[in-house]
Amino acid sequence: MGNSKHTMSEEEKYFFDLTGYLIVRGALEAGEVDACNRAIDRFADKIAVRSVEKGSLAGGSSALEGQSGRRELTGMLGWPPPYREPFRKLLVHPVVVSRLNALSGKGFRLDHGPLLIGAESGTEGHQLHGAGEPFSPAVWYHQQNGRIDCRGITVAWQLADVNAGDGGFAIVPGSHKACEPTPRGVKSVEDSMGLVVQPAMKAGDVLFFAETATHGTFPWKGKGERRSVLYKYASRAAARAVGRFFTPRQRHGEWTDDLTPEQQAVLYGPGVHSSGVLPILASDGKKTRVAGHR
Repeated sequence: MGNSKHTMSEEEKYFFDLTGYLIVRGALEAGEVDACNRAIDRFADKIAVRSVEKGSLAGGSSALEGQSGRRELTGMLGWPPPYREPFRKLLVHPVVVSRLNALSGKGFRLDHGPLLIGAESGTEGHQLHGAGEPFSPAVWYHQQNGRIDCRGITVAWQLADVNAGDGGFAIVPGSHKACEPTPRGVKSVEDSMGLVVQPAMKAGDVLFFAETATHGTFPWKGKGERRSVLYKYASRAAARAVGRFFTPRQRHGEWTDDLTPEQQAVLYGPGVHSSGVLPILASDGKKTRVAGHR
């Protein structure tokens, strides 16, 4: 599709609008892939393995279960030189900038990441999910007058080959614009209805997908290790993860300590994934109260 890695073509825009994802082949040279992998190898002792007993991502699905949890690593942008440099380049890589300008609008921002998602043979999958239904104001997708507004896009750099049938990233093409609830069998992939696709990719390819699409991960069956580094971007006006200055005190100062919990509730910073910290207000018309947290 198209004739330039550094310019988004009309064919690519059509493909993304139709399916909710896009793969740019050969975005990285072999040497760039090697530099990323060498850096990860240097910090391999920092890789955390999720517990399938306490933090399983399979959601109880028989189709997604595995013997071990996925492997995760963060902090690449803050690593000492020279290990941080490859990942800082990926942050604003021309392939990314040109496409996010077209898909999310100028002024897009990194919401959170990067995050290495790794897997070895037998690693469990991740139940399909996405914020297309129910509607999420943080990542909605809209197309009008030839312009795409995708508020949440994940960019996943492939540092190892993913062959057909290996597992890894999976998506329901077109689901980023779906209005009906995702059937339980599709989420668990126990009855996928033939809708779930696992794209094959090579080391050096980069995947873009709309966070509003129904997506997840198949159990890893590949002979080699899966390595995918995810950068999660958002439109300038959207916020998904909470920022460094999230609480009222962090944002506005110690004077907020004197406010009521209800008053403090409206002074938190932006972000959807607040891990149960954000107070939610309710009112019966006579009194406002904190009704819970999200």
